[in-house]
Amino acid sequence: MVLEVVAQDYTYTNINGTITITGYTGAGSEIVIPDTVTGLPVTVIGDRAFHANSILVTVIIPNSVTAIGKEAFLYCTNLTKVTIPNGVTSIGASAFQNCGLTSATIPNSVTAIGYAAFAFCNLTNLTIPNSITAIGTFWFADTRLTSVMIPNSVTSIGYAAFANCPFLTNVTIPNSVTSIGDGAFSDCTSLTNVTIPNSVTSIGDGAFSGCGSLINVTIPNSVTSIGENAFSFCTSLAGLTMPMGVTSIGYETFEACYSLTTITIPNSVTSIGQGAFGSCMSLTNVTIPNSVTSIGDGAFGGCTSLTNIIIPDSVTSISDGTFGGCTSLANIIIPDSVTSIGYGAFAGCDRLAGIYFYGNAPSLGAYVFYDANNDPALDPATAYYLWGTAGWGPTYGGLPTKLWHLPIPLIKGSVGVQPNGFSVTVSWATNLSVVVEASTNLSTPVWQPLQTNTLNNGVANFIDPEWTNYPNRFYRVRSP
Repeated sequence: MVLEVVAQDYTYTNINGTITITGYTGAGSEIVIPDTVTGLPVTVIGDRAFHANSILVTVIIPNSVTAIGKEAFLYCTNLTKVTIPNGVTSIGASAFQNCGLTSATIPNSVTAIGYAAFAFCNLTNLTIPNSITAIGTFWFADTRLTSVMIPNSVTSIGYAAFANCPFLTNVTIPNSVTSIGDGAFSDCTSLTNVTIPNSVTSIGDGAFSGCGSLINVTIPNSVTSIGENAFSFCTSLAGLTMPMGVTSIGYETFEACYSLTTITIPNSVTSIGQGAFGSCMSLTNVTIPNSVTSIGDGAFGGCTSLTNIIIPDSVTSISDGTFGGCTSLANIIIPDSVTSIGYGAFAGCDRLAGIYFYGNAPSLGAYVFYDANNDPALDPATAYYLWGTAGWGPTYGGLPTKLWHLPIPLIKGSVGVQPNGFSVTVSWATNLSVVVEASTNLSTPVWQPLQTNTLNNGVANFIDPEWTNYPNRFYRVRSP
């Protein structure tokens, strides 16, 4: 049994010949905790020892102390100064939470700090020692820090470690850090610039969410994972460099980045998550690489300045609301790989004039083109389709349809003399029939059909063995 006793202004317990301070009964606002009691060393400030003491202004902890317990000074709202000696190795959870501390020096002896140890303090200055290898959950959240120097001993920055520090303008992250945790710097509304070092491999969910003053971010090639909402509501973010290592852009990663004007998605990305770029109202152009196979619901919804986007033929479906509310989008090309278009995918695209389909008519969800092109000054939006593709009627999803007279492309470098004749390789829509015609002059051409080919797998080769019989011979390719 441990007996709590009173000596001078303190309650304490004797544990194996060492003293743990358990409470303070005095009335002084500036105190020096004794290093011995009854001749025994004071080694621990116990859990909740000074909890909610609104009298304390200054506390000096003696060199004999090695541990400060959890909630030891919690809610000491007028405590503005504390001296932590070099002998302390651990600071417990919420030890100084909601204190009036304006500055703190954590000595090099400290190796362990608990949850929210300095959260909700008035800290404007902070020294983090080299003895710390990981910055933990809520350690310095909701403080008044203006800048932070993270030592190169630190390898990870934990959950919400600096969250909601509204005066934080500058952060130095060393090359030792490999991960930035969920919400680590979320709602640091004054943070204008951050450099993420090449050592970082993962950026957690909401890591910089709500950093409304953040202007520019360079994400190094070492990063392979960017979490959900990582940069959402970074409303001033205008410049963004994406690394090659990232394989997915998560849920609402860049949602409401109102100042973002353009982005190039690297070839390593295979999926773009739900709402990834939702409400990026200044985004005008997006290049999606062929590596992308899925685009989530509302991925570009509400991108009101988006005028151009290319969907690669690696994508098989356009999800619900993907381009909903893209009020500047005038034309879009749908590759023949797309077989379905989801609910409201183009709803509210007021200026939509043409949707051009390379393949058969994809299946449609409800309200795909709801209120698309409702501007009375414009002609109705039209769905254009290629000859030989299937599933088209006079209307498609409520839009009028029209045959798309697309010039038939030739494969680059495939036109020329072969051992058995003049050769042309045609590439266009799969299973489409094309006619190759020839004429001896272009001033008053008379076109004669030479051969009709079906483009199996979208490609067909034509050879004219009689080309040497004519001084001049011109060719054209058309659909029959």
